[in-house]
Amino acid sequence: MTTALAGTLVRSDLQHPLITKVYRGKVRDVYTLADGRILLVASDRISAFDVVLPRGIPHKGQVLSQLSWHMLQATRHVAPNWAIAQPDPNVVIGHACATVKVEMVVRGFLAGHAWRTYAEGKRILCGAPMPDGMKENDRFPQPIITPSTKADAGHDEDITPEEILARGLCTPEEWDTMCRYALALFGEGTRLAQERGLLLVDTKYEFGRAPDGRILLIDEVHTPDSSRYFYAEGYAERQAKGERQKQLSKEFVREWLIAGGFMGKEGQQVPPMDDAFVQSVTDRYVELYERITAERFAPAPTDDINARVQKAVASYLG
Repeated sequence: MTTALAGTLVRSDLQHPLITKVYRGKVRDVYTLADGRILLVASDRISAFDVVLPRGIPHKGQVLSQLSWHMLQATRHVAPNWAIAQPDPNVVIGHACATVKVEMVVRGFLAGHAWRTYAEGKRILCGAPMPDGMKENDRFPQPIITPSTKADAGHDEDITPEEILARGLCTPEEWDTMCRYALALFGEGTRLAQERGLLLVDTKYEFGRAPDGRILLIDEVHTPDSSRYFYAEGYAERQAKGERQKQLSKEFVREWLIAGGFMGKEGQQVPPMDDAFVQSVTDRYVELYERITAERFAPAPTDDINARVQKAVASYLG
């Protein structure tokens, strides 16, 4: 298992002649390269309710980066993606794309935001109909797409396909392509999860425009930060009894924050993150990695992660 409370990478600081720009997101540091590629460093930062929490999670960046790389390779045959190479466990290098500011959320089950909307009596979410007579965590007859705007700051917002096109966020042809890719990716992600005893509940996909105009899958895919999974074993029994589903995702972090009185609203304070909780988050991430990949997680050295990443990147870029 992982070494308890190993060092973390909360901010990378890479130097190379090819680097022209740096953007730091909630979790990833994005380096633009002069040759038309980008370099994504998955940090150990963790966010919830659009707030970066005060402590890094050991090995989280490595888990996210390696799991995303694994899934990008495993789904390449159903949708083209941006990834080119992984020179370090925390790094993926790929094609620079202009982000389409629409998040393609695909839902196979009535959970999370969909359930909260449903419980309010609504049967349409982002233009997608939801059948009557469903219970929380029931499987939809067919997966639905419930897009949201890709906000530059603050919370993303629900949006309908009609609003997406009216606002010019993408062309009708791009929308059709993203829908086709999103459903194909969700289908393949569902199949891969089932092989490992999991149910892919919902996830989000992001797409970008390559310089040649192609739509490519970008960012991460089927990770615990972007996806929700249920354990397949016992799912039907728990549903029949009205019990909560066992899940493997980042939702437990949100639940912990809510229990501590934090939902990202003004004036609220993040509860203290003690060592035991931080270690439990690492353990959850590692468990999902091992369940999905069928490989044992091998922690990379953590004594100076930035120096390790810098050396690997410099060697790869030359």
